[in-house]
Amino acid sequence: MDSRVSARALTARLGGWRTSEPAYEALADGIRLLCLDNRLPAGTALPAERELAAVLGVSRTTVAAAYRSLRDSGHIRSLRGSGSVTQGAPQRAATRTVSDPRAIDLQQASPAAWPGLAGVFAEAAAQAPALLARPGYDVVGREELRAALADRYTRRGIPTTSAQILITSGAQSALHLLATVLVRRGDRALIESPTYPHAAEALRSAGARLVSVPVTPDEGWDLDRAEQVFTRVRPTLAYLMPDFQNPTGRSMTGSERELFATMAERVGTTLIVDETTADLDIDRAIDPPPFGAERQDDQIVRVGSFGKTVWGGLRVGWVRAEEQLIRRLIAARFPIELGTPDWEQHVATLLLPHLPQVIAQRAHLLRTGRDAVGAALAEQLPEWNVPAVDGGVALWVELDRPFSSALVLAARTEGVLLSAGPRFGVDGGFEKNLRIPFTASASDLERAVDGIARAWRRTTGGATALREGALDAVV
Repeated sequence: MDSRVSARALTARLGGWRTSEPAYEALADGIRLLCLDNRLPAGTALPAERELAAVLGVSRTTVAAAYRSLRDSGHIRSLRGSGSVTQGAPQRAATRTVSDPRAIDLQQASPAAWPGLAGVFAEAAAQAPALLARPGYDVVGREELRAALADRYTRRGIPTTSAQILITSGAQSALHLLATVLVRRGDRALIESPTYPHAAEALRSAGARLVSVPVTPDEGWDLDRAEQVFTRVRPTLAYLMPDFQNPTGRSMTGSERELFATMAERVGTTLIVDETTADLDIDRAIDPPPFGAERQDDQIVRVGSFGKTVWGGLRVGWVRAEEQLIRRLIAARFPIELGTPDWEQHVATLLLPHLPQVIAQRAHLLRTGRDAVGAALAEQLPEWNVPAVDGGVALWVELDRPFSSALVLAARTEGVLLSAGPRFGVDGGFEKNLRIPFTASASDLERAVDGIARAWRRTTGGATALREGALDAVV
């Protein structure tokens, strides 16, 4: 057992769980989704039956039946003296999930590989004999790749040398490394909410206490809240996605960029600027300059990767920072990993000259997907609020009822895999939101919306029946 979740904390994470009957299975489904989303990590002890029943306002029999259903599906196990504990993966498939390989997986917002990638692989393979004479990995990064990335930053208006670039095994590796070096246990870290959940996990694992700033597709960043956080909390670092924020798709305006950069400089906050989606422009009217390009760069750390632009399977990311921090990151990297594979770095080096073509193809792909999802949602679920985005990988849809978690679980029986809104929250909430990526093909996305609409009708139908039954009981 690694941790314990209290009854009140579990109730908050469950949100609007009671959307169907029987109540015990609705409760079990809610806990299953928390396990599937990793909001209840493996090894977490659940509250005692009596304690959870009291907080939820249900009978102990209901909770006991829910726990029994979870044991039957392999999501929890019972340990003598420890009660019920979550498991990392079900021992056998749950009745309410799917294993159909034809399922449409929208949990990951990453497009298929750029069509020209196979040709680049072939070119790299032709040079394999020279690669095989090398050690096979590099803790700093190949000089050719670092120099090419530095040149790209310089051309964007951020003068950079290869000594200011560290190559990592993807952006997530970069974020974990930065959190390890920059955060001490108990430090405050500013983060957007909703946000990329793995960034929040990296900061928390390093001991950071997260302080959130709201961001919405329509209104953008809450600047009043941001100014208060900088002034009163004086965070050690801040994690931002200024271009096509994941999951909202929103990009910062000039005034938003200026406030964050100015306040961070004033209080000494290190800004981690996640640029992994920055190139995914579909039809933005104005192309803003890179965040903080006109400022001293010792407090701005940039993270990039090829995961969203080229292919998620090409695990090459990088950190762009001042040289002293790069040296600290290199020193801290050895206990974690010995470096990034040479083969993938070689492929990335060959890819860089093709990036303009890659970005143009991505814009076409994402435009097709975005428009297909928007049209399908408007036709089948007109009561939902679907934002207009001009880039990025997903729509942050607002539902007309707070049933995101229940909907995600119901959609699995329709062969559609999604992540519920609370997965992206820092302080809970977002049961009225759903992230719908548009990185799949238009036909898959239209089929996905068909399944989501059917699941929504079942979910809301069950909730309506529950409310009517409660009213009848009162009368």
